[in-house]
Amino acid sequence: MSKRIDNDCDSGPPVDLAFKCINSMEDVLQEDPREGPKPIKRCENGKRMSRALRLNNNTLTDLHGFRDIVETLLSEPGRLCWIDLSFNDLPSIDPVLTTYRHLSVLNLHGNSISNLSEVDKLAALPSLKSLTLHGNPIETERGYRSYILSLLPNLKTLDFSAVTKQDRVTADVWRRMNLKPRRVKRSTKE
Repeated sequence: MSKRIDNDCDSGPPVDLAFKCINSMEDVLQEDPREGPKPIKRCENGKRMSRALRLNNNTLTDLHGFRDIVETLLSEPGRLCWIDLSFNDLPSIDPVLTTYRHLSVLNLHGNSISNLSEVDKLAALPSLKSLTLHGNPIETERGYRSYILSLLPNLKTLDFSAVTKQDRVTADVWRRMNLKPRRVKRSTKE
């Protein structure tokens, strides 16, 4: 988690469930999070005081039940700001991710997302500053970077690469060249 991306996301280490052979969200509660050098504090009810979740390098194909799992694990699930779902087998971007309004870092690289329009869903995340999608089939789409940057103008990094002023200019030109203007229907009286 980068402090440069979001200082507000600095609430302790992530709940680390990476490399646990998790096939479904139901499997998450059967695993103990990996202990890091800095222990995760717990509330009186046993929930973890973290705003970051690592589910990378598992075999997830969907996020059915994600919200319930986050609410079970974290003391403040609505304040989740960092999610790592990289290196799974997710074919799409689940709309549940867009319900976390504080989400500033989302890692989805190394999945199976093949439709570039899946990224459209992420426009609902006003705080999103860092996104990774490389290693998905969509990466080969023409205009991949420009499409994403035109859709998500608040990104500071995309695929672990800083978004430059030139990237913004290129994305703006790409948007003007590729988005068709809406036609205004004229009445028959005109």
